[in-house]
Amino acid sequence: MTAKKLNLDNFLPYRLSIASNALSSRIAAEYQNRFGLKIPEWRLMAVLGEGKPLTQRELVAATRMDKVTVNRAAKALADRQLIARQAHEADGRSHHLELTGTGRSLYDAIVPAALASEAQLEATISAKERTALLAILAKLTAAAEDYA
Repeated sequence: MTAKKLNLDNFLPYRLSIASNALSSRIAAEYQNRFGLKIPEWRLMAVLGEGKPLTQRELVAATRMDKVTVNRAAKALADRQLIARQAHEADGRSHHLELTGTGRSLYDAIVPAALASEAQLEATISAKERTALLAILAKLTAAAEDYA
């Protein structure tokens, strides 16, 4: 019996990674040039921009980034006074992070650019394809989380 060969053009994990990297690279250049933010920093700001203060552990879960990346991004944002740390009431070793006024202003400036980038990408697919893609991505994410 011959072993099946790997065809990267049809290997779903590879294709998803390539698509993700292409999109992230495109966005990274824009956000770095226009706003001085790296992708991990923007991801933290985007999550915190939804309004609820979160711990670094919660940010790791929300962004799916490793804790070292989240820690570095949080430090960079804190150094720029874009986020503030407040002691966690129940756990003295933990802190809640939230956008400062300056961070909120920057977030509010970035959102239109993010939505414009999304609209430009979405112009290449139909509304039905977008709905299907989001459903497929949700299924794949759930399957990856349940993978044993």
